[in-house]
Amino acid sequence: MLHRDDRLRVRLEIDAQSDMGWVVVDDPIPAGASHLAAGLASGESPDADDLTGLAPTFVERSFASFRAYYDYVPKGRFVVEYVIRLNQPGTFQLPPTRVEALYAPETFGELPNAPLEVR
Repeated sequence: MLHRDDRLRVRLEIDAQSDMGWVVVDDPIPAGASHLAAGLASGESPDADDLTGLAPTFVERSFASFRAYYDYVPKGRFVVEYVIRLNQPGTFQLPPTRVEALYAPETFGELPNAPLEVR
């Protein structure tokens, strides 16, 4: 059970079926949650940890989602991690997590998110 002020470490394991250029990983966060960015006295590890050394070119932390942009993703598995703090109680229906090749929008993957209940 999740409670208000809990820290939630999100880990996304992504399996790329082929080499792709300019890929975005877009993962929604619950309303009212705040990002705990590495390097800002959060005590957390870096945002992206890859089994093969893959690191994002740019990371965007908005009020609605976490986005990591990669200029190149080789075929195989990579991992994206980030940490948020849950600030609001409620039941949150989040849109799907999406991984998309920016210049080939027909190449994408989506994973539905289960409702998230915070007390």
